[in-house]
Amino acid sequence: MLSLDGLPSPCDNISIKTWEVRGISPGFPCEYQERQAVSVARKVLIVEDDTNIAELMNLYLKKEGYDTMVAGDGAKALELYPLFRPDLVLLDIMLPILDGWGVLHKIRETDSTPIILLTAKGETIDKVSGLEMGADDYIVKPFEMKEVLARIHAVLRRFGEDEPKAKKLVFDGLVVNLDSYELEVRGKRVDTPPKELELLFHLASSPNRVFTRNQLLDEVWGFDYFGDSRTVDVHIKRLREKLENVSDQWSLKTVWGVGYKFEVRGA
Repeated sequence: MLSLDGLPSPCDNISIKTWEVRGISPGFPCEYQERQAVSVARKVLIVEDDTNIAELMNLYLKKEGYDTMVAGDGAKALELYPLFRPDLVLLDIMLPILDGWGVLHKIRETDSTPIILLTAKGETIDKVSGLEMGADDYIVKPFEMKEVLARIHAVLRRFGEDEPKAKKLVFDGLVVNLDSYELEVRGKRVDTPPKELELLFHLASSPNRVFTRNQLLDEVWGFDYFGDSRTVDVHIKRLREKLENVSDQWSLKTVWGVGYKFEVRGA
């Protein structure tokens, strides 16, 4: 493949057409080109120098379907910002090289991208200063990830960037509704524990994709769950009892030595 300047492209899986449509400069590093070309998820730039906190936020946001990048200092944040083009920035104030105030000021010179400040400082004056400088919300450490996710959703909704998606899957003889936490089999509601329903929804959301037990533990039970992988086997067994012989168009399959998949014939 040739790049726009006629030279061999370093990103073989990205077409020139994709560059033109996405408005991606061929001078950008491959990793940014690839992520911008394929990403349809909301993008969050995490700016946090504490690696443990940054990794935790990164894992949870990815689990929620966000595309993320992490910067460990203010200078790196300003380097990544125009390349990644985030829909929202989670910005720590106490950063090396350039602090959060400097990053906030620089972004606000040109863009109105939503910014949520993260800080260990809880004084009212810091909150007021951040909001007056153009921040959209403020979270004080230590925080729960549920609070972070809720605030991200709220801020993106205000900006019209986070339209709620219906969590309902329909197959032959089967309806999995995570909005109402209901399972319908052949038109009849079947009482199902929440975690079983979440597991089925997760598998059925990606038909024919194979998940390992550890993946399912992380993505359904959460990264802070320390249970045994046999937990997945038990839940699969119970689901099969509810879904046995419902349809010949789909089934819960075991992929020996790997894990499980929701197999849809012809998909």
